[in-house]
Amino acid sequence: MTAAIEVDGLRKSFRSRAVTVEAVRGITFAVPGGTVFGLLGPNGAGKTTTLRMLTTLLPIDGGTATVAGVDVARQPATVRQRIGYVSQAGGADDLATGRENLRLQGALYGAARGQLEGRVAELVERLDLSPFADRRVRTYSGGQRRRLDVALGLVHRPQVLFLDEPTTGLDPQNRAHLWEHVRSLADDGTTVVLTTHYLEEADALCDQVVIVDHGQVVAEGTPEALKREVVGESLSLTVRDPGRLDDALGAVQAVDGVLDGTIDGAEVRLRVGDGSAVLPAVLGMLQARGVDVESVNLARPSLDDVFLARTGRSLRDAGGPRAEVAGE
Repeated sequence: MTAAIEVDGLRKSFRSRAVTVEAVRGITFAVPGGTVFGLLGPNGAGKTTTLRMLTTLLPIDGGTATVAGVDVARQPATVRQRIGYVSQAGGADDLATGRENLRLQGALYGAARGQLEGRVAELVERLDLSPFADRRVRTYSGGQRRRLDVALGLVHRPQVLFLDEPTTGLDPQNRAHLWEHVRSLADDGTTVVLTTHYLEEADALCDQVVIVDHGQVVAEGTPEALKREVVGESLSLTVRDPGRLDDALGAVQAVDGVLDGTIDGAEVRLRVGDGSAVLPAVLGMLQARGVDVESVNLARPSLDDVFLARTGRSLRDAGGPRAEVAGE
C-alpha cells in the first residue's frame, strides 16, 4: 500500500525565556493511504506540533516530511491544496449558516459555482447536516459544530484529512456518530490522521497508531499488535484509604501470578498472568493486611497499558502539570 505520508527524523524546537525546548526530537513514521492513523500522547508530547508541521502551519527545523506525494518544506502551497485540516478550535463563521460556510470554503479553494453547489449538497447529506444546515452556526450544539468542521475540511476533496482532537467535549452519542463518519471517509479512500487523548477512540477507529512521548516515538503499530505485546491482563484496585496505597502494592506484589505493579493516581494497577485465577488471592492478601478495597477492574491490555509498559507512566495521567510549549 502506497504511503500517503512519510516522516523521517522530524524535529522542532521552541525558544522561550532563553530556554530551548525540543518539542519534536527525530520522529519517524509512515501512513498508508486510505487508512485512519492516530497520533497519541500526553499533553506536551509533541503530537500537535507534529501535526502542525505536516499541515504547513509550523516550519520544520530538521528532518523531512512528504504529504500526498509532496515535500512539505519545499512545496507548502501544493500540500495545502491536497489536504484538509480541522483544528481543535474549528474555523466556522458563527454568523453565517452552515451551508454558507461550506460555500465560502469551496470558493476560497477556487471551486466553480456549478460544481460547488453539488459538493455542498453532498457533504450536507453525508455528514447529516440537513436539519440545521440553514441555521446560523452560533445556534449549533457541540456535535453539530464538529460535523460542520469536518465538512469544511472536505469541501475541496483532499487526499489527506487532519483532525486535531476531533471529539473533545462531545458527549458519547455525538462522539460515536462522528466516529462513523470518520471511518466511512477512510473506507472511501481518504487518508485520515487524527490526534486524540481518548484511548478508546484510537482503539476503535485507527488502523495504525504512533504513540509519542517527550517528542519521540515510543510505540508504533496496529492497536491489536501493540496490545498483544503486553503480557497478561490489567487488574486495577481502588482502596478505601489512599494512605494505604503503598501497603496495598507491597502486599499484592508477593502474590503468585502478579507480574508487576504500580500506583496510578488513586489506584493500584497490576499486570497479571491470569486475572480470574489471581484475583481471589490478591483480594485475600489485602483483606489479611487490613486494606479495604472499594472497586476492582479486570481487563485485557489497552493502549494505556502499552504506554505504561514503554514509559512506566499512564498515558491518561502523563500530561501532568508540565507546561506546554508554544505551538504544542
